[in-house]
Formats: sequence, structure tokens, C-alpha cells
Amino acid sequence: MLSHAFLLILAATSPAQESARPLPAPKDNTIGWSASGQNGAVSAGGAEAVAAGMTILQQGGNAADAAVATILALGVTDAHLFCLGGEVPILIYNADRHVTEVIAGQGTAPALATREALAPGGTIPTRGLTPAAVPAAIDACTTLLERHGTKRFRDVAAPTLALLDRHTFPWHADLARTLRALIDAESTAADRITGLRRVSDHFYRGPIAKAIDTWSRENNGLLRFTDLATHTTRIEDPITLDYHNHTILKCGPWTQGPALLQTLQLLEQNPAAPDLNADDIHRAVEALKLALADRDLYYADPLFAHVPLSRLLDPSYAQVRRLLIDPAHASQELRPGDPFSNQPVTPPDTNPGPANSPNDTTTCLVADRWGNVVAATPSGWSGVLAGDTGIWLGSRLQSFRVEPDHPNAIQPGKRPRITLTPTLVLHDGKPVIAVSVAGGDHQDQVSLQILLNLIDRNLDAEAAVTTPRFATDHHIGSFAQTPPKPGSLTLDSRIPDNIARDLEARGHHITRARGPIAAPSLLTIDPTSHQIHATGDPRAGRHAAAQ
Repeated sequence: MLSHAFLLILAATSPAQESARPLPAPKDNTIGWSASGQNGAVSAGGAEAVAAGMTILQQGGNAADAAVATILALGVTDAHLFCLGGEVPILIYNADRHVTEVIAGQGTAPALATREALAPGGTIPTRGLTPAAVPAAIDACTTLLERHGTKRFRDVAAPTLALLDRHTFPWHADLARTLRALIDAESTAADRITGLRRVSDHFYRGPIAKAIDTWSRENNGLLRFTDLATHTTRIEDPITLDYHNHTILKCGPWTQGPALLQTLQLLEQNPAAPDLNADDIHRAVEALKLALADRDLYYADPLFAHVPLSRLLDPSYAQVRRLLIDPAHASQELRPGDPFSNQPVTPPDTNPGPANSPNDTTTCLVADRWGNVVAATPSGWSGVLAGDTGIWLGSRLQSFRVEPDHPNAIQPGKRPRITLTPTLVLHDGKPVIAVSVAGGDHQDQVSLQILLNLIDRNLDAEAAVTTPRFATDHHIGSFAQTPPKPGSLTLDSRIPDNIARDLEARGHHITRARGPIAAPSLLTIDPTSHQIHATGDPRAGRHAAAQ
């Protein structure tokens, strides 16, 4: 039942580039796509990454420990989708402190990444070394361990080293050497916290940063030692919305996450019917169009631009926007709103780059027996291998806008507005749902459908991730600002023809998906029985295990 995507990354500007294909699952692999237990669970991409997380849970580690082990292993098993020189936004619920926080694992633009340097021809490269942001994943992992974990870096890195020692590709030996150097730096500290800080110092302010700097200079890149040395992983409060007796938590507007909250607010007066039907699909797609139009116009790094998020999530704004949804006709226009006057505005002209369908992102969800839950969305793709460090760099700077007056415009030291968007859901203050989706601009579209399946339709976890899905590209693409496809609607091939005909009659431009729409992972937790159900869409190569 399990499928694996064996895709090849070809980097454009790095000498002696190598494949970053995933490792094949071992022949005796017993990890499936759905599992239940009360003592911990993992749902993620590669089967061996799930096994890495489960190993840490079985050794007494908590969800934070197991999540880091899973993320590190995904850099090997899912190397075509995520790299350790990439990024990983993380949401974590800490059961001891009863708090949820965001670990903002997204790197910034280097100091040299001006508009002239990054987009001299008016478009940002989508591959190679130039669009590499400051690597964020390693420091996000050590921050997660420091604030919420119990294990040392050497413990959580051990399963990944076991994978790398198989030496499937030459860069595996280089990455193993880098990880062992981080462990050696940790071993000089007497206590766990100091050791974790030395891991980050060795990577960001020590020999690895110097090696990346030298290699970047030699290959006309923009990254420098100072960019890594000044990197900080921000800790932020999640953005929240109450929906049908549940509290939905997302990362801030440096991601597309709040667009899910806007969409749910538009839909809250019309709960989804028990069975998938044309009315619900139409209503959801039209709400998504409105929320994504606001995303494209307003969302950006709030440290550099004013994002009127409180106004965008104000119920009075949703009430006005909801009136724009015509139950009989599909919108063919981009219609962002003005949250200050509650009126629509004319969207700015875009300077779209070439059409681009990046192979991006994987998934990671972990829950433990103490009630801690982690939702993370690791990514990094189309980049280059940084010399002999074994560290692949991503290409996330392509998510900036080139218009100088746009909130998400290119600026040194700024985070690009990204698509990566994990989700946590609380009920009566305790986590009951965690979602992570791989799939670019479709991530929150699929997260929306999973939440509606669970909260409104009362489907079980397996049905929630396998029910036929839909998606629209009626928005500006988040990669090289690809132009919108007004009225577009892609339907899973399993959605009945009569529903497709109904939607087409309303003006939707229907295409049928050739494969799964995005790749979701899901955890559901019963706060009373403490039963954890981990699952992921097997058609999209997701895996899960529990104990």
C-alpha cells in the first residue's frame, strides 16, 4: 500500500553535485501508514525516519526528543524534500507547563541578499546557491531540545548516524562527519543545556560556518560567516482561532498559517455535511480564494512589515468577506480585502517568474505518553551541497516578492513568507489533533479539509487523511511568484463525476489530479483515554508507528 517518491534534485550552480534521493526502505520494514497506542506515536515521511523517532520514544525520550530524531533522519530518508541546511517551523505543546509555543525555524536572507544581488533580472532564481537562506534546521532542533527535551544531541542523532553509515551516497559520509563533529563539541560540556549550545555554536559560529562561508565565496554565493553567526531561532506565541469548540493554533504571518484561520472563520456558520458534496467543496474553495488573496497581499515577516493580523482575523471583517461568496458562481478574480475599511481592494500588479512546481517539504508529528505533542513541517529543496560539509542548502529566498513596496519584498536579515504551516488543535486546553502537510501552496488547503473531516464530519483519523481531496491555484504562487490560475479547481480522481459536473456548472475550471493532492500526516489524541492514533496518506508515502 505504501508508495515512495524517488525524485532527483539537480542543483544548478554547485560543482560536483550529487543526487539527494531518499534511501529505500529496508526489506524487513514493518512500519505502516496507520497505528495506535497510548505510549507515543510518530507520523512522518520516510519509514526509517519514523523508526528513528520511535527508537527515542522507546528509550524514554519525550516528544521533543523524538521529533528531533525524526527531523534529523528525514534529512537522509527524505533528502529530496528536506535538507539540514533548510528550515523547519515547529509547534510544541508542553504538558508540564500547559503552554504551546512556536519555534520559528526559518532562516533569514543573508546580508548580501539585496534585490539587485538576488533578483538582478527581476526574478529570483529557484535553484542553486543564490536563493539559499541562512540554514535554520539545526538550531531549531537544538532549541527544541533545550527548551522541551530531555536527551542530548548525541542520543537523538544516533539513528541518523546509523543510516548515514550505510554510505548510500558520498555526501552521507560528509554529513556523518559533520554530525560527529557536533557531538564532539557537545561532549566538552558538563551539562546537557551547555552541550546543546555548543552544538549550535560549532555549526553557526565555528568550523562548519567557516567552511560554508569559504565555499559560498568560492562559488559566488551570498551566505557569509556573519550571517550564520548572528542567526537566532525566535520563540513566538502561536496565532489562534476558536472553531466549533476547538482552538486552532498556527505559526505567524511569516508563514501562510493564518490563512487557514481566516478560511475557517469564513466557514464557521456552515459546518461541513457528513458526506463530501459539491456545495461544501464550492464553499471551501471560495473561502480559500479570499483568505489566500489576503495572504498574498499582507503576509510577511512581522519584524520588517506591519501585518494587520488582528484586523484580518476580526469577526467583523470575516462577516463582510463572507458576503462575497456566491453559492452559485465561482469567483474568477483575486479579491483581497481592506481590513481597515472592510472593503475589497485592487490587487497589485505582479511580476511573475516562470511556472515552477518544486518538489518540496516533508512532515513530522510526534506525541508521547506524558501528553507532549510536536507538529513540524521540515523543508529545503532545489539547493546545493555546501562543499564537503554534507549539508544541503535550500532555496527558500525564492518565496520573497520582487516588488520593492510589497510587505514580503526582499530585504537582508528578513524571513521570506513561507508555505510551511504545521497545525495543532486543542479541545478544553489539551491537544487533540496535530497536522503536517507537504505540498507548497496546497498545505493549508489540505489541512483545512482534514480539520473539517475531523471536527465537522466526525471521521476517524484514517478516513480524514484518505478522503478524496481538492485544491485551487487561484492565488499567486509562493515560489517565484508564479501567476494565479483564476477559477482553477483540481479534484481527486475519486471524486464522483456528478460532483465535478456540478462544480463545473458553477464556473470552476476542473482538472483531475493524477496522484494524491499534497501529502498529509495526522495525529489524533483522546484526552480521556490517552489513545494516540498516528496516520498519514499512504498514497503520498506517509508512514506512522505507535507504542
